[in-house]
Amino acid sequence: MNKATHPMYQQARLSRDPRFDGVFFVGVKTTGIYCRPICPAVLPKEQNVEYFASAAAAAFVGLRPCLRCRPESAPGSHAWVGNDTTLKRAVTLIEQAALDSDHALLLEPLCERLGISSRYLRHLFAEKLGVSPTKYANYCRLLFAKQLLHQTNLSITDVAFASGFRSLRRFNEVFMQQLCLTPSALRRNADSDANRDVHALTLTMSYRPPYDWHALVAFFQLRAVEGMEWFSEDGQMGYGRTLQIGRAETRLRGAFFAYQQPERHCLHVKISLENDANLRLLPQLVQTIRRILDVDAEPQAIMQRLLPLVHLTPSLSLTEGTRIAGVASMFEAGVRAILGQQVSVTQAIRLLNQWVISTGEKYQIGAQQRLFFPEPAMAYAADIALPMPQSRRNTLHALCQWCHEHDDHQSPEQWLAIKGIGPWTVAYAKMRGQSWPDVLLTSDLVIKKQLQLLRDSSALADREFEHWLVEQASPWGSYLTFMLWRNATQSRD
Repeated sequence: MNKATHPMYQQARLSRDPRFDGVFFVGVKTTGIYCRPICPAVLPKEQNVEYFASAAAAAFVGLRPCLRCRPESAPGSHAWVGNDTTLKRAVTLIEQAALDSDHALLLEPLCERLGISSRYLRHLFAEKLGVSPTKYANYCRLLFAKQLLHQTNLSITDVAFASGFRSLRRFNEVFMQQLCLTPSALRRNADSDANRDVHALTLTMSYRPPYDWHALVAFFQLRAVEGMEWFSEDGQMGYGRTLQIGRAETRLRGAFFAYQQPERHCLHVKISLENDANLRLLPQLVQTIRRILDVDAEPQAIMQRLLPLVHLTPSLSLTEGTRIAGVASMFEAGVRAILGQQVSVTQAIRLLNQWVISTGEKYQIGAQQRLFFPEPAMAYAADIALPMPQSRRNTLHALCQWCHEHDDHQSPEQWLAIKGIGPWTVAYAKMRGQSWPDVLLTSDLVIKKQLQLLRDSSALADREFEHWLVEQASPWGSYLTFMLWRNATQSRD
């Protein structure tokens, strides 16, 4: 990375600015390690450092991760991707596939989903990151393993397989090559208060401040399913819910409860797993939690893009630290969207609770009986008759059938073939089920009313205004959507 291209990085490093945590990494030539910009170690001289766009880029010039600031704990950042939508999807898919220990990383199927050649994908990674897709995936495995060794009491063998390595021998080899340290040596240096129960893990998830935690929890609370979501645990106020990853015999069921530690710019996340849990799916579970809570958002970049909107629309109120409130899956997001068509939020959540309680199942997680959102097959077989128009019941039933017959990798745009599903439903599902950052729901009834107020305070015509707003908000349209929803709630209050 060229220092001249990012002059603010030097100041961010010197001030240990948490807003840049995970946005870049600092390589120290004299020690051979790389750090987060918030590292508490004595600051090296500027002539002895080099800046990297990612941890993987630092690792593949021979640097080792710092044992004090732990780069694997930094919030994720794809700032180096820029506005390249294809590369953003590729990075997300590779990070998911990297930690799937049941399969090697196969580039050809991945490229088919992206609609590009493997040669072009390699070119994108080489140009933007300086490493191949396979090396990037391997480093994702290594950093997740390092986090588990530091923060949990899982056995080294469990850590190896949970991180996507196919053998303990290969895990030890890669660990030694990259870190010049064995897993057992790192475990000896890990926190003494690490979790002792392999079915009850506690992880720390750092974020870049500010984080409007109270607004996110309030959003979840208004739309909660009783028994599936809760907001207090062991005297702490926060957000918890059940999750199941995978299908059939490989499924992993669990629950998490997260609460904020604002002074440390992190969330404390307690994870409870079912007995005989399939630990190979633990990485996907952790990634899903990160997505639901949107811990990897970049508030500074988002606000820099959205602030110019205020100049032409003075009535627009922007809240820095807004997060996308995710849900567990595209299927859940689609169900929520269908039940929310042409009814109030209160009525939609009443219907959702009736549906989940009727079709979902309860399982013992820790000491609690918890309710789980139903799988598509179970929901399709149940076909509950909710108090709503028959046409909407048919749409819901058709979505259950479609999701049962297709895998999770299908594009939600294909839902448009289902009668009763339009662009709003697909966009809503992408925003909350995939946490896609650039979804400005201009067709949403509440957003329409908010846009009308903004349009009245601008000098632009109706169609011109909407086109301008979508363009100006990109690639952070989803965050503007949540801000506008919040403005509507505050104006009612």
